Amino acid sequence: MKRQEDTPPSLTAQLLLCNQLPLWKLGRGCGWMPVSRLVSSIRCRNNMFPALETDIKQETLPDPYEDFMYHHLQYYGYFKAQRGSLPNSATQQHVWRNNPRYLLNGSFGERDDLKLDTLKKETLVYSFLLSSPLLRSRQLLYDELDEVNPRLREPRELFAFFSSNGPLQAPRWPIECEVIKENVHHIEWVPPQPEYFYQPTGNEKIPEIVGEEKGTVVYQLDSVPTEGAYFTISRVGGKRGVIKELAVTLQGPEDNALLFESRFESGNLQKAVRVDTYDYELTLRTDLYTNKHTQWFYFRVQNTRKDATYRFTIVNLLKPKSLYTIGMKPLMYSQLDASTHNIGWRREGNEIKYFKNNTDNGHQPFYCLTWTIQFPHDQDTCFFAHFYPYTYTDLQCYLLSVAKNPTQSRFCKLRTLCRSLAGNTVYLLTITNPSQTPQEAAAKKAVVLSARVHPGESNSSWIMKGFLDFILSDSPDAQLLRDIFVFKVIPMLNPDGVIVGNYRCSLSGRDLNRHYKTILKESFPCIWYTRNMIKRLLEEREVLLYCDFHGHSRKNNIFVYGCNNNDRKYWLRERVFPLMLSKNAPDKFSFHSCNFKVQKCKEGTGRVVMWRMGILNSYTMESTFGGSTLGSKRDTHFTIEDLKSLGYHVCDTLLDFCDPDQSKFTQCLGELKELLQQEIQKKFNERGQDMDLEGSWCDISLSDIESSTSGSDSSLSDGLPAHLLNMAEEETAGFASTLKKQPTFFKNLENSTSSAMKNEKPRLNETQLNGRDKGTSLDSPMTTLILTKSKEKMQSKKPGFTISCSPKRSTNSSQDPASGMKPNWPRNRYPATKRGCATMVPYPPLHICTYP
Repeated sequence: MKRQEDTPPSLTAQLLLCNQLPLWKLGRGCGWMPVSRLVSSIRCRNNMFPALETDIKQETLPDPYEDFMYHHLQYYGYFKAQRGSLPNSATQQHVWRNNPRYLLNGSFGERDDLKLDTLKKETLVYSFLLSSPLLRSRQLLYDELDEVNPRLREPRELFAFFSSNGPLQAPRWPIECEVIKENVHHIEWVPPQPEYFYQPTGNEKIPEIVGEEKGTVVYQLDSVPTEGAYFTISRVGGKRGVIKELAVTLQGPEDNALLFESRFESGNLQKAVRVDTYDYELTLRTDLYTNKHTQWFYFRVQNTRKDATYRFTIVNLLKPKSLYTIGMKPLMYSQLDASTHNIGWRREGNEIKYFKNNTDNGHQPFYCLTWTIQFPHDQDTCFFAHFYPYTYTDLQCYLLSVAKNPTQSRFCKLRTLCRSLAGNTVYLLTITNPSQTPQEAAAKKAVVLSARVHPGESNSSWIMKGFLDFILSDSPDAQLLRDIFVFKVIPMLNPDGVIVGNYRCSLSGRDLNRHYKTILKESFPCIWYTRNMIKRLLEEREVLLYCDFHGHSRKNNIFVYGCNNNDRKYWLRERVFPLMLSKNAPDKFSFHSCNFKVQKCKEGTGRVVMWRMGILNSYTMESTFGGSTLGSKRDTHFTIEDLKSLGYHVCDTLLDFCDPDQSKFTQCLGELKELLQQEIQKKFNERGQDMDLEGSWCDISLSDIESSTSGSDSSLSDGLPAHLLNMAEEETAGFASTLKKQPTFFKNLENSTSSAMKNEKPRLNETQLNGRDKGTSLDSPMTTLILTKSKEKMQSKKPGFTISCSPKRSTNSSQDPASGMKPNWPRNRYPATKRGCATMVPYPPLHICTYP
């Protein structure tokens, strides 16, 4: 076999076993010779190989090929070692090649002392060459005694990620983006007192939008790719060349102009216009390669004045409704407060007003957000953000701490799922305790969790962090969950969007959560590999739950979107987990806000695609950017700890959901049936109809009466990636005959797997999806058939369930009814269960994970 050694190219040396005799190759273009002759040649090199002396002298100089490869690999970030630390440098080779006694010491010192036969001598020399650190291959592993019995190293990952001892991978940016060299870091902090919603006074001022014609531009990004452009290439540090100073130059210490900056990770600010001494109009950058999705903002200001009242007005928001209209405040961070008082992000702002921008640009209408602020210090550096930032670097720091932890790294395996369009790593965590037998490992069911497919929804990352903190802890409940489940976790699905400060899209210019059915692997790699990973997972084990964490900009509290199951055998059971979660977190999670209707425009979302692949409990979990209207946290903003605690409650609810004592599950099913009757009766009363609910009320499909999700306008981003649209335009310009066929071809290509997805065999049960594929209403409006007295017409409906009311209504309409639930139900944690001996006992009537 041929052995490639880690030596410089100009001294490439390879060992070959030919007819049981080791051969040695010298240099590029040189022939092969037995090792025995090599030993003799080293002793009499001047007589036998006079040219070798010249070659050795030349090796003391830097090798051009090695120098080129060193700079080449270092430039692309694949090589970070120092050249002087390499064990195979030319200088070290010169030492052992000029000192034969160093090579042939001990029993090989003199010919007279050599009593071994030729074959044995060559074997020992071959052993020495294998054990030499200068010649050892990285593909082989040796035992502790360093004997000549190497074994092959395990195959490396397709993409390398940071090691526990190595540096973090620097984020890769599109080549158009300028990036400042400063590292932005914020401390975590929990306010000691609740941060209440802003209460409007009715006297909030609506400022006149004057623009740069009457103001002074104090900050503006030069070149930002928008609609019509598309992503081509990325690099660490973004745009090449000198970083321009975009902020205005201060004229002296009395100059009180603010210095703006947003060219850092997750930052978003396009332009700042000074319209008065302390009044600024701000324009947000749209998602790269689009002309929409302005919601997320995150920027820095410097040169503050303590006693002045500043006004900031964002002038190009796109959503007509916002949480800012019902009391949400922006977030502010003071570096002086952080360094001196250990105070982090906090809700600030007065005279908060969200209103329509009357400036007509001839396109879509804009909306404005304005607020006033007084800075706590002079000459401070402050940040403003839509929500608590959580960057790609924050994630890497967290994963690095897990990789360095000797305990957590035993049951948490960090792998690379894929690379994003820009080349950033999409991480996949597999979390489970080692199984004692193959049968035990095969019996484990899987749970799949993901977050940050929408980059501006940083609240999803904080929920994910809370989940990881708990599931990686030494808590008995966490250990039990790791014993019975295999967790597949993708903590950041869209790292490119997070890095550049997008709100909704990836660098394809499209919403990834509308493309889970895609076959365009190169355009949507993160989504394609996620779906493929889950598909393979379903082939080897049942996936009990899939949950994709999101953020919501129009509704308070935390809730889920699920999928109606019309199979009578599993009827109502997709609602049990959310109902249990509302009992465990009654002051945060609102079951009243949950919705289970599958709309046609949401067919490409993760929850619908995974549900059609066979995952019964498939959810999108929405967390507000604002706060809670429930229980003890009513009218207060969510903090980082609130969101992290929900990650714990997800784990806690999993244990309740799989409790072998089925009383909780049965209780929830009973509540859901009762609520279903109430909801149907409510709908009939609204129409002035009478209905005999003692009949076949359970045959009514509430997909028809459940309201659509008050979701986003992200379906506008459901289409081909920007570069394919550009390609289609170029094709139509050059080939008139294909003017209509080219776009149609790509659309058919994008949606060609739709029917296959819908008719795919269920992984869980053959009957589980029969009703799902045929009876699920995608976009059906409320029909008069539901509100008729005819039982025959009602019985023609497929069974289903929809709930938009809560178990116990409060007399206060502003109080979410879910807060009336009693969270203190019996909580047994299976004391008889032994670690390492848990088994999975099927429970057909409920179809959930059970164990003794």
